[in-house]
Amino acid sequence: MKFLIFLSDVTIPILIFVIVGYGILNRQNVYEEFIDGAKDGFHTVIGIMPTLIGLMVAVGILRASGFLDFISGLFGRVTNLIHFPSELLPLSVVKMFSSSAATSLLLDIYKEFGTDSYYGRIASILLSSTETIFYTMSVYFMSVKIKKSRYTLWGALLATLAGTAASVVLAGMM
Repeated sequence: MKFLIFLSDVTIPILIFVIVGYGILNRQNVYEEFIDGAKDGFHTVIGIMPTLIGLMVAVGILRASGFLDFISGLFGRVTNLIHFPSELLPLSVVKMFSSSAATSLLLDIYKEFGTDSYYGRIASILLSSTETIFYTMSVYFMSVKIKKSRYTLWGALLATLAGTAASVVLAGMM
């Protein structure tokens, strides 16, 4: 176990050292390349900022208005049939839009049910095994100017469904 802790502590510094060393061996101005990359990243952040703000505001409105609780009650019978607690439905919906908002909901679930409870375990695994689909698609597709997403959305939704099912199954095994 100590070796794994050591490995996790040194992985990033070693990776940075290897990248910088490789750049120096190839006679690259590593510092200038870093500065140029940081400038490009800053321009990307400025370009996607309106999308990010819109997503965060939308999730905040849904949460504050009680709409997520309404959806939870509305689909509660269906989710209970497939052994997915209806109390976690808002978490799974919000996770598709915003990871930070989902983390906030996760903390609420921990406060209400406990971290080691069945709901807490499902919620923890759910957040680890699903992606912020709409956030990721909007940020990445917008930054490279992709207009048609083809099968990306359907694939991401299927992967989210698989991650959600896995969270129920795995939490039930513990």
